[in-house]
Amino acid sequence: MSENQEHPVDTSGSTRREFMRHAVLAGSVATVAAAGPWVRAEAASPNETIRVGQIGCGGRSGAHMSSYKWLAEDQKMNVKITAVCDTYKPRAERAAKKYGAEKVYMDHKELLADPNVDVVSIATPDHHHGYQALDAILAGKDVYCEKPLTHWRQYELTRELCRTAMASNQVMQVGCQAMSDSAYHQMAKMVRDGMVGQPIHGETGYFRVGDWGEVGMPIDDPKAQPGADLNWEGFLGDAPRRPFDASRMFRWRMYEDYSGGPVTDLFPHPLTPLMYILNLGMPSKAVALGGKYRYNEREVPDTFNLLLEFPEKVCIAVLGTQGNNDQGVQGRGAGGRVPIVRGWEGSLTIVGEEIVFKPAEGNTRKEKDEQRFKIEQPEDTRLFFKNFIDCCIKRDKNTLSGPELALKVQTALHMAAYSQREEKTVRYDAVMEKIIV
Repeated sequence: MSENQEHPVDTSGSTRREFMRHAVLAGSVATVAAAGPWVRAEAASPNETIRVGQIGCGGRSGAHMSSYKWLAEDQKMNVKITAVCDTYKPRAERAAKKYGAEKVYMDHKELLADPNVDVVSIATPDHHHGYQALDAILAGKDVYCEKPLTHWRQYELTRELCRTAMASNQVMQVGCQAMSDSAYHQMAKMVRDGMVGQPIHGETGYFRVGDWGEVGMPIDDPKAQPGADLNWEGFLGDAPRRPFDASRMFRWRMYEDYSGGPVTDLFPHPLTPLMYILNLGMPSKAVALGGKYRYNEREVPDTFNLLLEFPEKVCIAVLGTQGNNDQGVQGRGAGGRVPIVRGWEGSLTIVGEEIVFKPAEGNTRKEKDEQRFKIEQPEDTRLFFKNFIDCCIKRDKNTLSGPELALKVQTALHMAAYSQREEKTVRYDAVMEKIIV
């Protein structure tokens, strides 16, 4: 094949082998589920306890478990963490003690077979998200899954997971807490009502300082070794086989086997609401530039800039670096840059706690002056988790960040990751449902 020939993304290596092995395992999980795990077909009684199993007890899990604790104690909701799971047992045991979980597991499949777990909350390294979420859905559990939905090399798994989730009776929410911000829902309605006219362009980004090295992701125990309390093979999952390395185990965000850098770890936060506001389908093209511009210890980029083109004749720019935290004219959230939505008739953006409409030159609207609208509810991670639990109780699959939107966003991120690595324009073939590099 010549250098300029395009080809579908190759999943014939370790990812594909693990995916096929996972399909067999998923069948066994589903068989176990049929024997007893809880599946609500109807709305639950307000007095019925939602029992949560936490998979992954590292740094990000704290936001999960503290939110469930807040729901129980402050909101008086019947939510309880009953089980925790981590490939590093001491970490799971600490979480169990702090949040009152009764069971500690090192294998997520054992947690899924626990009849005292109704809902699964996933906060593991990126390359485990998709497999664990798919297993959970097949086991009849509702799922909260951290972003990114899957690792950058797992497009086939992304598609399978989202299709399974959409076809199932289970509730699924992807961890993009920015979607709890009413600004994005208000802006989406304005766009759908024609305020900006025909949309043509969107802009957003994510800027922060940090290399995720020793300071950002400390090693729990530098002397830790594989054994009864540390499942190295379980941590590796479908990633390439490598000798044990404490840095890889505990600072996994620095390594491309387990993470993608800003494009998958940070960009879901600004890109998800922007694609939602613009009501876009699957992207058609992606072009990305970036690399290690500041931090050389890591494998993944620290700087990433992305252009996405959509069949709706809309282009989106997502800019970012971890080498500088200046978000530009206006920031929103921890490092996030406010979106700008441009249409033929005008633009929408956010200034302070207001949505601002600015008419475009030559617009045909009656309202020729700038308009401002108060944001009803700012972003709140705890309310995002409340939305998920409310949906689980009501059996409402329309969470704030569900699998249909996640499939579109994650496909764009897959395309961007390949574009930057291969230094090529990457296309999405909507007929074949394939990413073409």
